[in-house]
Amino acid sequence: MRKTPMIIGAFILLSQLSCNNKKHEKHEETKYLITSPVKKDTAIIKDYVCQIHSIRNIEVRALEKGYLQHISVDEGQTVKKGQKMFQIMPNIYEAELQKAEAEAQVAKIEFQNTKLLADGNVVSENELAMAKAGYEKAKAEVLLAKTHLGFTNIKAPFNGIMDHLHVREGSLLDEGELLTTLSDNSQMWVYFNVPEAEYLDYITNVDNSTKKEVGLLMANNKRFGQTGIVETIEGEFNSETGNIPFRATFPNPDGILRHGETGSILMRIPFEDVLVIPQKATFQILDKKYVFVVDNNNVVQQQEITVGAELPNLFIVENGLSESDKILLEGIRKVKDQDKIHTEFQEPDAVLSHLALYAE
Repeated sequence: MRKTPMIIGAFILLSQLSCNNKKHEKHEETKYLITSPVKKDTAIIKDYVCQIHSIRNIEVRALEKGYLQHISVDEGQTVKKGQKMFQIMPNIYEAELQKAEAEAQVAKIEFQNTKLLADGNVVSENELAMAKAGYEKAKAEVLLAKTHLGFTNIKAPFNGIMDHLHVREGSLLDEGELLTTLSDNSQMWVYFNVPEAEYLDYITNVDNSTKKEVGLLMANNKRFGQTGIVETIEGEFNSETGNIPFRATFPNPDGILRHGETGSILMRIPFEDVLVIPQKATFQILDKKYVFVVDNNNVVQQQEITVGAELPNLFIVENGLSESDKILLEGIRKVKDQDKIHTEFQEPDAVLSHLALYAE
């Protein structure tokens, strides 16, 4: 008689487990979200590694030999056009100028005396011409001496920023010796390489009446505040890389960009009437991408697709799907080919507008 309660208890436990299993099975009859590809106009942002150059970046060199007497500017300093930068000791060149001026004065007196004699027919016209030529030569020597003296005072040829100093005060300079470099950063030339296929797409679709606008992503992954313009394309492809260099010009009013920086050019590439699907609806096997297409009987079928381009959260599909297809949006990892599932359709526009919410 004591075994009866135990038997009843076991029966109740089995009944509860059976009920729980039925509830669990009922719970697992999940409805999977499906949607359709949609055609629309869109655009992608292509990025290209770039080199940033000053619109003018020159080497400042000594044009005369001599001791460097004084440096008027410092590294990294902004200088104005005509501002004094370096002074080479001018003593020798000042003496040469004084000598040339004295010789010019002597030649002038000789010419004037010869002219008086020629006016009185004392000397020939040839002697007068020789005296005049000697005077003109002496004046040219004065001008040359002034030029050499002027080369000892080195001034900024344009507004710019000083770079590293390669010499110090008191250095003995040779003619042509590098002193520093000077960069005009008011505008920047940004060079980037474009593959041949993308160049052909660009050149065949570009509107010649307007210049292509591009953005710049700096090395800190922040976008530069100014918009650039693609102004030139070089004349030849690099036979080794298959690329051709483009050059974009960016205004640099705040002087943020400097010569020699790197970054990425951001170019907007438009696509018209293309088929797009959410990236989360795809999966990859080796180097191929697939989706699960759901037929009219709610059976999933694995379908290979060709992706033409990638956007944030979206793929542009070139082959493998049509607008009328139904594709599995969620639960990709929970089903396999030829499974039959319960589905709930969601309009493509609604899916695209809430991709951030659906992202896994």
